[in-house]
Amino acid sequence: MILRRKLVDVRMLPENEFDDLVERALRRIPPRFRKHLRNVAVIVEREPPRPGLLGLYQGHPLTTRGVGGSFTLPDKITIYQGPHERSTRNITELEQMVADTVWHEIAHYFGMDEAQVRRAEKKHGIQ
Repeated sequence: MILRRKLVDVRMLPENEFDDLVERALRRIPPRFRKHLRNVAVIVEREPPRPGLLGLYQGHPLTTRGVGGSFTLPDKITIYQGPHERSTRNITELEQMVADTVWHEIAHYFGMDEAQVRRAEKKHGIQ
């Protein structure tokens, strides 16, 4: 489903529509990376536990997993709806910011630390 909205107050976006943005962001991850996403849950929550967070990766990056890693709880990527909505002016900006945040958190899943993620974002023009 494509959202066609002009000058929509994105702060009022229904939760299911925000979930759709997150799902589309996941589909934008290149297949060569997406196929390696295993034992990771992507969760949407309304607000972060502390100000300034758009998303949060919690788990053991692929680069640190051992042989027994298949018997662990899933890693968790949480995307926070409220800060995204407050930081954007329209649905197009919101969709891009969600995609950037999903990419950022998945980069942590693949073992990139914050400095490496920031360098990669700068190289690819992600804000």
